[in-house]
Amino acid sequence: MATKLLIVMSNTDPRNGQELGAPLFQATVAAAMDYEVEVIMTATSGILLKKGEAEKLVVKPGSPKTVYDFIKDAHDAGVTFKSCSPNLDLFDMTAEDLIPECSGVVGAAYMLEKIMEDDDLRVLTY
Repeated sequence: MATKLLIVMSNTDPRNGQELGAPLFQATVAAAMDYEVEVIMTATSGILLKKGEAEKLVVKPGSPKTVYDFIKDAHDAGVTFKSCSPNLDLFDMTAEDLIPECSGVVGAAYMLEKIMEDDDLRVLTY
């Protein structure tokens, strides 16, 4: 049985808040179930790791809980978040612009190596 989960958010569009709840909630639940959970945000979803951006978004209109609240909940449960390095250029930001819940910046080789070499890992993509 696998003990690690990698969630790759690459097609999740922050302009559609309804797409953001499931991967973040599933990450939180998996961490609460004692799985080692890592979320890598790349492409359009990478903007969620920029300070101030996820605070502007909600999963459901009228909800008092922001997407940033979902990220904080996941992080508090033990989920680690990483930004894909091209996002820094894509969104004109530096590592200092990332939210404190983001534990670092990784490249494509990092993600591919994890997926291809870790038999104890399962992957979900959104």
